[in-house]
Amino acid sequence: MREFVFALEYEPGHNGVADTLADHPDARIRSLSLHATDERLWRVDHATGTRTALADIEAAFRDSDYYADCLATEDCGATQTTQVLDRTDDTLVLYSDWERTPTCASVPHIARDHLGEGILFETRHEGRHYTWRIVHSGEGDVAAFFDALEAAVGDCARMEMLRAATAETDAPTGDANGEANGLAPEQEAALRAAVEHGYYESPRAVDVGDLADHLDVPRSTLTYRLRRAEERLAKGYVSDERFADGPSTRL
Repeated sequence: MREFVFALEYEPGHNGVADTLADHPDARIRSLSLHATDERLWRVDHATGTRTALADIEAAFRDSDYYADCLATEDCGATQTTQVLDRTDDTLVLYSDWERTPTCASVPHIARDHLGEGILFETRHEGRHYTWRIVHSGEGDVAAFFDALEAAVGDCARMEMLRAATAETDAPTGDANGEANGLAPEQEAALRAAVEHGYYESPRAVDVGDLADHLDVPRSTLTYRLRRAEERLAKGYVSDERFADGPSTRL
């Protein structure tokens, strides 16, 4: 089995959910389940945030031209229904059922076309960044998948490859993607700049806004890259065999 992780960074006005999350930076959405056939897509998503953020997220799923991940740049005539499965003050669980039309495209359907069936999908949505993790048999044409995805996305979003690995071991490939240390090149560059400019000093010598200006990237993009790099390094540290049998402290 093989896996790869990539992110779509949506431009304003091209994805209602991304626009909503950009307005609520502390809100998050992650998939609990995602299934696709040639004609349909079903998914269950878990959202966290303030009550106002969750209300806006629900409205984005129900009312905007989101269509459960449709990548069409214009109204494709698809049919989607969204239901609330669970709700608390700071969580929301949504079920979406999408019936596509011949003009619709989506990440799962493009993956089915080029990687075959039996694919597993996991998503996480933070701000304008929509991260996909895809696990597949290792057969099919990954390059053709990304070419088709790039064509479908067009100018609506920018793609960023984050990781490619063998799913069984979760080990970085260290191939042409430049991930021998487990980090995508953009993440490594952001982390190096943060260290060099004193972002991790106490007190900090530079804030994330100034660092983003120095790197000439949007603040949200830099924050996203640093968060993913920190997550990757922290998980790698904890899972290291030297610490596997060590004591843990319950909070």
